[in-house]
Amino acid sequence: MRLNPFDTGNINVRSSGGGGVGKAGGLGCGTIVIAALGYFIFGLDPFQTAAVVDQVGQQTQQAGPANTDEQAICTSSEYATEACNALDSLNRTWAQAFQQQGFGNQFKQPALDLYGGGGVRTACGAGSSSMGPFYCPGDETIYIDTAFYDTLERQLGAGGDFARYYVIAHEYGHHVQKITGIAGQIQSAQQQNPRMANQLQVRMELQADCYAGVWAGKNRNLIEPGDIEEGMTAAAAIGDDRLTGGRVSSENFTHGTSAQRSQALRLGLQGDDKACDAITNVG
Repeated sequence: MRLNPFDTGNINVRSSGGGGVGKAGGLGCGTIVIAALGYFIFGLDPFQTAAVVDQVGQQTQQAGPANTDEQAICTSSEYATEACNALDSLNRTWAQAFQQQGFGNQFKQPALDLYGGGGVRTACGAGSSSMGPFYCPGDETIYIDTAFYDTLERQLGAGGDFARYYVIAHEYGHHVQKITGIAGQIQSAQQQNPRMANQLQVRMELQADCYAGVWAGKNRNLIEPGDIEEGMTAAAAIGDDRLTGGRVSSENFTHGTSAQRSQALRLGLQGDDKACDAITNVG
């Protein structure tokens, strides 16, 4: 995907944790999904994740203040530059979408933390790079250890720049859910009906996939041959059924099956964010 170079005036980027943002770990999507993704990909025990997270948080606190030199962070590696280019494009695309729908004042850019060193402390608790990229609604920040992209390609077979763009666009989709109030509605529905909690979480994830497709669909002129296939491969690779290999029942899925995730991404590629609304309809 031929994205324009990032403009540091249109992005909010920092690097926390104990190291840089080189091209070589990975996090989930909030507190519950972090544990799930860590279990599915790296075999972490979800019942012990809280203890692990606390330890990582203590280590991260000693790492010092975050680096806020956006130019240096964004040019520190190929992956970092890609992430910054994608963030700039996502900010512009979603700001315009909100404006067109008359909700321009509601839009707010998220921050991007390209942390390194294995761990990071967030408003949602602490996380480690063994869990995958995630969005924390508490501080409205997308967290990515760019080393996850190597895991995505080597262990899950989902390589290519569009696969990586899909990952950050998905997490950005969770930010859209936060500022539109959808995330709050789903959380309330989960509290009112705990038995539906996982199914509602799946809807959240599928809508984020759909929103990722919306971003790409609204920038279809920048898509190159093979990009869509890379995205579909990535979406299928991180389906709950594929990741768990039958070890977890469908009632415990939290992200959706490979087929569901691919279908949601394809729906979004039409470029109409309203088409994604029905996915999380809890009425």
